[in-house]
Amino acid sequence: MTSPVAFELPPELAIDTDIARRVIGEFIRGQLGQAGFERAVLGLSGGIDSALVAYLTAEAIGADKLLCVLMPYRTSSPASRSDAEEVVRRLGTASELVDVTPMVDGFYGPETDASDLRRGNFMARMRMSVLYDRSVTWGGLVVGTGNKTESLIGYTTIFGDAACAFNPVGDLYKSQVRQLAAAMDVPDSIIAKAPSADLWPGQTDEIESGFSYPELDRLLFWRIDKRRSIDEVVALGFERDLVERVDRMVAGAEFKRQVPPIAKLGPRTAGVDYLYPRRRPGSARE
Repeated sequence: MTSPVAFELPPELAIDTDIARRVIGEFIRGQLGQAGFERAVLGLSGGIDSALVAYLTAEAIGADKLLCVLMPYRTSSPASRSDAEEVVRRLGTASELVDVTPMVDGFYGPETDASDLRRGNFMARMRMSVLYDRSVTWGGLVVGTGNKTESLIGYTTIFGDAACAFNPVGDLYKSQVRQLAAAMDVPDSIIAKAPSADLWPGQTDEIESGFSYPELDRLLFWRIDKRRSIDEVVALGFERDLVERVDRMVAGAEFKRQVPPIAKLGPRTAGVDYLYPRRRPGSARE
Protein backbone atom coordinates (compact mmCIF):
# COMPACT_ATOMS: atom_id res chain seq x y z
CA MET A 1 0.00 0.00 0.00
CA THR A 2 1.44 3.38 -1.00
CA SER A 3 1.51 6.39 1.31
CA PRO A 4 -0.87 9.23 0.48
CA VAL A 5 0.73 12.09 -1.41
CA ALA A 6 1.64 15.05 0.81
CA PHE A 7 0.18 18.50 0.14
CA GLU A 8 -0.58 21.55 2.24
CA LEU A 9 -4.23 21.85 3.26
CA PRO A 10 -5.11 24.95 5.30
CA PRO A 11 -7.17 23.65 8.25
CA GLU A 12 -10.01 26.11 7.75
CA LEU A 13 -10.48 24.78 4.21
CA ALA A 14 -10.86 21.12 5.15
CA ILE A 15 -14.12 19.63 3.84
CA ASP A 16 -16.08 16.45 4.39
CA THR A 17 -15.13 14.71 1.15
CA ASP A 18 -17.93 12.13 1.42
CA ILE A 19 -20.56 14.86 1.55
CA ALA A 20 -18.89 16.87 -1.21
CA ARG A 21 -18.76 13.78 -3.39
CA ARG A 22 -22.45 13.04 -2.84
CA VAL A 23 -23.59 16.64 -3.41
CA ILE A 24 -21.53 16.99 -6.58
CA GLY A 25 -22.74 13.66 -7.92
CA GLU A 26 -26.36 14.71 -7.44
CA PHE A 27 -25.57 18.06 -9.02
CA ILE A 28 -24.09 16.43 -12.14
CA ARG A 29 -27.06 14.11 -12.58
CA GLY A 30 -29.48 16.95 -11.92
CA GLN A 31 -27.90 19.31 -14.43
CA LEU A 32 -27.88 16.68 -17.15
CA GLY A 33 -31.44 15.64 -16.38
CA GLN A 34 -32.78 19.20 -16.42
CA ALA A 35 -31.24 19.78 -19.83
CA GLY A 36 -32.49 16.46 -21.18
CA PHE A 37 -29.06 14.84 -21.59
CA GLU A 38 -27.55 11.60 -20.33
CA ARG A 39 -23.97 12.07 -21.55
CA ALA A 40 -21.14 14.48 -20.80
CA VAL A 41 -17.91 15.61 -22.45
CA LEU A 42 -14.91 17.34 -20.90
CA GLY A 43 -11.41 18.46 -21.79
CA LEU A 44 -8.85 16.34 -19.97
CA SER A 45 -5.54 18.16 -19.65
CA GLY A 46 -3.71 15.89 -17.24
CA GLY A 47 -4.07 18.49 -14.49
CA ILE A 48 -5.79 17.95 -11.18
CA ASP A 49 -8.97 19.93 -11.86
CA SER A 50 -10.00 18.13 -15.04
CA ALA A 51 -8.87 14.78 -13.62
CA LEU A 52 -11.07 15.25 -10.54
CA VAL A 53 -14.05 16.29 -12.65
CA ALA A 54 -13.56 13.20 -14.82
CA TYR A 55 -13.63 11.00 -11.71
CA LEU A 56 -16.69 12.77 -10.31
CA THR A 57 -18.59 12.62 -13.59
CA ALA A 58 -17.75 8.99 -14.25
CA GLU A 59 -18.90 8.11 -10.73
CA ALA A 60 -22.12 10.11 -11.13
CA ILE A 61 -23.32 8.87 -14.53
CA GLY A 62 -21.05 5.96 -15.46
CA ALA A 63 -17.78 5.96 -17.36
CA ASP A 64 -19.53 4.78 -20.52
CA LYS A 65 -21.42 8.08 -20.74
CA LEU A 66 -18.35 10.33 -20.47
CA LEU A 67 -16.09 11.42 -23.33
CA CYS A 68 -12.67 12.80 -22.33
CA VAL A 69 -10.98 14.87 -25.03
CA LEU A 70 -7.21 15.35 -24.89
CA MET A 71 -6.16 18.52 -26.74
CA PRO A 72 -2.38 19.06 -26.66
CA TYR A 73 -0.49 21.87 -28.36
CA ARG A 74 3.00 21.33 -29.81
CA THR A 75 4.61 22.86 -26.70
CA SER A 76 2.46 20.92 -24.23
CA SER A 77 4.24 18.77 -21.68
CA PRO A 78 4.40 15.07 -22.66
CA ALA A 79 3.85 14.29 -18.97
CA SER A 80 0.47 16.04 -19.11
CA ARG A 81 -0.66 13.79 -21.93
CA SER A 82 0.53 10.64 -20.18
CA ASP A 83 -1.24 11.70 -16.97
CA ALA A 84 -4.46 12.28 -18.92
CA GLU A 85 -4.12 8.91 -20.62
CA GLU A 86 -3.69 7.26 -17.21
CA VAL A 87 -6.95 8.82 -16.01
CA VAL A 88 -8.74 7.47 -19.08
CA ARG A 89 -7.20 4.04 -18.51
CA ARG A 90 -8.20 3.91 -14.86
CA LEU A 91 -11.75 5.14 -15.41
CA GLY A 92 -12.40 3.30 -18.66
CA THR A 93 -14.04 6.27 -20.36
CA ALA A 94 -14.21 6.96 -24.07
CA SER A 95 -11.46 9.34 -25.18
CA GLU A 96 -10.26 11.24 -28.21
CA LEU A 97 -7.01 13.04 -29.04
CA VAL A 98 -7.33 16.34 -30.93
CA ASP A 99 -4.10 18.25 -31.61
CA VAL A 100 -4.92 21.98 -31.51
CA THR A 101 -1.55 23.00 -32.98
CA PRO A 102 -2.82 23.45 -36.56
CA MET A 103 -5.71 25.60 -35.32
CA VAL A 104 -3.56 27.93 -33.23
CA ASP A 105 -0.59 28.18 -35.61
CA GLY A 106 -2.92 28.45 -38.58
CA PHE A 107 -4.47 31.57 -37.08
CA TYR A 108 -1.24 33.32 -36.17
CA GLY A 109 0.67 32.15 -39.25
CA PRO A 110 4.15 33.66 -39.52
CA GLU A 111 3.37 36.36 -36.92
CA THR A 112 6.18 36.31 -34.38
CA ASP A 113 5.12 39.06 -31.97
CA ALA A 114 2.16 37.13 -30.56
CA SER A 115 2.81 36.90 -26.82
CA ASP A 116 2.50 33.74 -24.79
CA LEU A 117 -0.61 35.22 -23.20
CA ARG A 118 -2.31 35.81 -26.57
CA ARG A 119 -1.48 32.33 -27.78
CA GLY A 120 -2.54 30.81 -24.49
CA ASN A 121 -5.92 32.52 -24.55
CA PHE A 122 -6.51 31.57 -28.17
CA MET A 123 -5.48 28.00 -27.39
CA ALA A 124 -8.03 27.83 -24.56
CA ARG A 125 -10.77 29.06 -26.89
CA MET A 126 -9.84 26.58 -29.61
CA ARG A 127 -10.05 23.78 -27.08
CA MET A 128 -13.51 24.87 -26.01
CA SER A 129 -14.57 25.05 -29.66
CA VAL A 130 -13.51 21.43 -30.03
CA LEU A 131 -15.47 20.42 -26.93
CA TYR A 132 -18.65 22.10 -28.11
CA ASP A 133 -18.30 20.41 -31.48
CA ARG A 134 -17.87 17.07 -29.76
CA SER A 135 -20.89 17.80 -27.59
CA VAL A 136 -22.89 17.43 -30.82
CA THR A 137 -21.28 14.23 -32.06
CA TRP A 138 -21.22 12.66 -28.57
CA GLY A 139 -24.61 14.01 -27.57
CA GLY A 140 -23.51 15.31 -24.20
CA LEU A 141 -23.17 18.53 -22.21
CA VAL A 142 -19.77 20.19 -21.79
CA VAL A 143 -18.63 19.92 -18.17
CA GLY A 144 -16.54 22.73 -16.70
CA THR A 145 -13.34 22.07 -14.78
CA GLY A 146 -12.41 25.47 -13.32
CA ASN A 147 -12.06 25.87 -9.55
CA LYS A 148 -13.18 28.66 -7.22
CA THR A 149 -9.71 30.15 -6.78
CA GLU A 150 -9.22 30.63 -10.51
CA SER A 151 -12.70 32.09 -10.93
CA LEU A 152 -12.29 34.63 -8.14
CA ILE A 153 -8.92 36.02 -9.25
CA GLY A 154 -9.75 35.82 -12.96
CA TYR A 155 -7.14 33.19 -13.80
CA THR A 156 -9.33 31.87 -16.58
CA THR A 157 -10.07 32.61 -20.24
CA ILE A 158 -13.52 33.96 -20.97
CA PHE A 159 -15.18 31.82 -23.66
CA GLY A 160 -12.25 29.44 -23.21
CA ASP A 161 -11.87 27.26 -20.13
CA ALA A 162 -14.51 29.43 -18.43
CA ALA A 163 -17.15 28.23 -20.90
CA CYS A 164 -19.27 25.19 -20.01
CA ALA A 165 -22.82 23.98 -19.47
CA PHE A 166 -22.25 23.44 -15.75
CA ASN A 167 -19.31 23.26 -13.35
CA PRO A 168 -19.08 20.62 -10.58
CA VAL A 169 -15.97 22.06 -8.86
CA GLY A 170 -16.56 25.77 -9.29
CA ASP A 171 -17.18 26.22 -5.54
CA LEU A 172 -14.05 24.34 -4.44
CA TYR A 173 -10.82 26.18 -3.75
CA LYS A 174 -7.68 24.65 -5.26
CA SER A 175 -6.67 23.24 -1.87
CA GLN A 176 -10.08 21.58 -1.58
CA VAL A 177 -9.76 20.18 -5.10
CA ARG A 178 -6.57 18.48 -3.97
CA GLN A 179 -8.25 17.10 -0.85
CA LEU A 180 -11.17 15.66 -2.81
CA ALA A 181 -8.87 14.33 -5.54
CA ALA A 182 -6.85 12.45 -2.91
CA ALA A 183 -10.04 11.00 -1.43
CA MET A 184 -11.11 9.76 -4.86
CA ASP A 185 -7.74 8.16 -5.64
CA VAL A 186 -6.80 10.45 -8.49
CA PRO A 187 -3.22 9.42 -9.48
CA ASP A 188 -0.59 10.76 -7.07
CA SER A 189 1.47 12.07 -9.99
CA ILE A 190 -1.37 14.47 -10.82
CA ILE A 191 -2.03 15.58 -7.24
CA ALA A 192 1.63 16.20 -6.46
CA LYS A 193 2.74 18.13 -9.54
CA ALA A 194 2.82 21.92 -9.73
CA PRO A 195 -0.51 23.22 -11.07
CA SER A 196 -0.18 24.54 -14.61
CA ALA A 197 -2.44 25.56 -17.47
CA ASP A 198 0.32 24.11 -19.71
CA LEU A 199 -0.01 27.05 -22.09
CA TRP A 200 3.75 27.41 -22.66
CA PRO A 201 6.88 25.49 -21.59
CA GLY A 202 7.69 25.81 -17.90
CA GLN A 203 4.52 27.74 -17.10
CA THR A 204 3.03 27.14 -13.65
CA ASP A 205 0.12 28.87 -11.96
CA GLU A 206 2.01 29.81 -8.81
CA ILE A 207 5.09 31.20 -10.57
CA GLU A 208 2.94 33.24 -12.93
CA SER A 209 0.69 34.63 -10.19
CA GLY A 210 3.40 35.13 -7.58
CA PHE A 211 1.77 33.34 -4.65
CA SER A 212 1.08 29.81 -3.45
CA TYR A 213 -2.37 28.26 -3.64
CA PRO A 214 -2.61 27.45 0.10
CA GLU A 215 -1.85 31.07 0.98
CA LEU A 216 -4.16 32.45 -1.70
CA ASP A 217 -6.97 30.05 -0.79
CA ARG A 218 -6.79 31.03 2.89
CA LEU A 219 -6.88 34.72 1.99
CA LEU A 220 -9.85 34.29 -0.34
CA PHE A 221 -11.67 32.16 2.23
CA TRP A 222 -11.44 34.85 4.92
CA ARG A 223 -12.07 37.74 2.56
CA ILE A 224 -14.87 36.22 0.44
CA ASP A 225 -16.51 33.38 2.37
CA LYS A 226 -16.15 34.92 5.83
CA ARG A 227 -16.48 38.53 4.64
CA ARG A 228 -13.63 39.79 6.80
CA SER A 229 -12.45 43.36 6.21
CA ILE A 230 -8.96 44.12 4.91
CA ASP A 231 -7.84 45.13 8.41
CA GLU A 232 -9.24 41.94 9.92
CA VAL A 233 -7.48 39.79 7.32
CA VAL A 234 -4.21 41.64 7.88
CA ALA A 235 -4.61 40.93 11.61
CA LEU A 236 -4.69 37.22 10.72
CA GLY A 237 -1.13 37.53 9.43
CA PHE A 238 -1.52 38.38 5.74
CA GLU A 239 0.56 41.17 4.21
CA ARG A 240 -1.55 44.22 3.45
CA ASP A 241 -0.03 44.61 -0.01
CA LEU A 242 -1.03 41.04 -0.86
CA VAL A 243 -4.56 41.48 0.45
CA GLU A 244 -5.05 44.67 -1.56
CA ARG A 245 -3.55 43.09 -4.68
CA VAL A 246 -5.88 40.10 -4.46
CA ASP A 247 -8.82 42.42 -3.84
CA ARG A 248 -8.02 44.24 -7.08
CA MET A 249 -7.78 40.94 -8.97
CA VAL A 250 -11.15 39.75 -7.66
CA ALA A 251 -12.84 43.06 -8.50
CA GLY A 252 -11.20 43.24 -11.92
CA ALA A 253 -12.38 39.73 -12.86
CA GLU A 254 -16.04 40.31 -12.03
CA PHE A 255 -16.95 40.67 -15.71
CA LYS A 256 -15.67 37.14 -16.33
CA ARG A 257 -18.02 35.67 -13.73
CA GLN A 258 -21.22 37.21 -15.05
CA VAL A 259 -23.28 36.52 -18.13
CA PRO A 260 -23.16 39.37 -20.68
CA PRO A 261 -25.53 42.15 -19.57
CA ILE A 262 -28.52 42.87 -21.80
CA ALA A 263 -30.04 46.31 -22.33
CA LYS A 264 -33.60 45.77 -21.11
CA LEU A 265 -36.28 47.12 -23.45
CA GLY A 266 -39.14 44.61 -23.47
CA PRO A 267 -41.48 43.41 -20.69
CA ARG A 268 -39.64 40.08 -20.34
CA THR A 269 -35.95 39.77 -21.07
CA ALA A 270 -34.06 36.48 -21.51
CA GLY A 271 -31.64 35.94 -18.65
CA VAL A 272 -33.12 38.81 -16.60
CA ASP A 273 -36.78 38.17 -15.79
CA TYR A 274 -37.42 35.26 -18.16
CA LEU A 275 -35.71 32.49 -16.22
CA TYR A 276 -36.65 28.80 -16.17
CA PRO A 277 -34.86 25.61 -15.07
CA ARG A 278 -33.43 23.61 -17.94
CA ARG A 279 -36.16 20.96 -18.13
CA ARG A 280 -36.76 20.81 -21.84
CA PRO A 281 -35.51 18.03 -24.13
CA GLY A 282 -31.95 18.47 -25.37
CA SER A 283 -31.33 19.36 -29.00
CA ALA A 284 -28.47 18.95 -31.45
CA ARG A 285 -27.24 22.41 -30.55
CA GLU A 286 -25.82 23.12 -27.09
